[in-house]
Amino acid sequence: MEEKPESPPVDEHVFLTGRPPMGEFLGFVTAQTLGGDTQDLSELSDRWRKANDHIRELEAGEAGIANAAPLLPLPAELESLRAKVVADPIFKRSFQVVPSEIAMIELDRLVVFQKHINLEYVARLKRSLGDRPTKESIFRCCLPCDHPQPQVSGMRVAQNAFIYVSPSSDLRFLEVTPLSGTQVSGYSPQGPVSGIVALVVGFGSNFLNAIQAEERLVLNNGSHRAFALRDLGVTHVPCIVQRISRRDELEVVAPGDLSTKPDQYLREPRPPLLKDYFDPALRSILRVPRRHRQLKIMFAVESVDIPAT
Repeated sequence: MEEKPESPPVDEHVFLTGRPPMGEFLGFVTAQTLGGDTQDLSELSDRWRKANDHIRELEAGEAGIANAAPLLPLPAELESLRAKVVADPIFKRSFQVVPSEIAMIELDRLVVFQKHINLEYVARLKRSLGDRPTKESIFRCCLPCDHPQPQVSGMRVAQNAFIYVSPSSDLRFLEVTPLSGTQVSGYSPQGPVSGIVALVVGFGSNFLNAIQAEERLVLNNGSHRAFALRDLGVTHVPCIVQRISRRDELEVVAPGDLSTKPDQYLREPRPPLLKDYFDPALRSILRVPRRHRQLKIMFAVESVDIPAT
């Protein structure tokens, strides 16, 4: 008998309805969700309009709620963990462009720009934390110095190309860097080595961090952990805070929506907040086929003869 192909796994996502433009919401539902191409557009449009009306009410009733979000000191018992993070070489490399500190922040006043949250991943985080996470386990969840690495596989697909695949959407090209022959072990060269050019693939620092700009705190990384902790009843968490003194710095430390549309997050009287993910009037639960991140790395070599000097 012919075997039927297995259906791809599906995860539920929380999507912030009413905040992105209607076209972005309709496009995501119809193109990215299971059965989205058969959805009733009139029903989806009505849902977006109701959520957008609720946002207007929030803009009137909660104007300024994100302003002057305080930075609170860490509990004394977490000082040794803070020192360990600050001494971490990955922390030093990742947070050297602008002044940074580790402080306690209030989750509900965090400005967010991520449109949807994967609830399957949130469930895994909550299971690892338990129903009553301790201050230490919360700290280690937010600022993990062990740098757990998701599964990743790679293969060469051409003489000048490699592909890497991971279930984590954080898989990325990190940097290109020159190395000397003494910095690489286990490699048998075909001849004397003059230099090595490394194309580095991996993951981000995985530290929960926020941008402090124009009196607001904008969550820059760690949306799923912030969501999971807030869902467990945690109100304040340890966080790396990067202090921005001018908007030109955003392009370097926070590329993406915050850099290209800063007024939407820094000037709107009532921007999107982490707590909006939990507002029934703003959230849509959507079923999204699970995807893996694929990264293709290609390089080129050119050899020419030039006049001797």
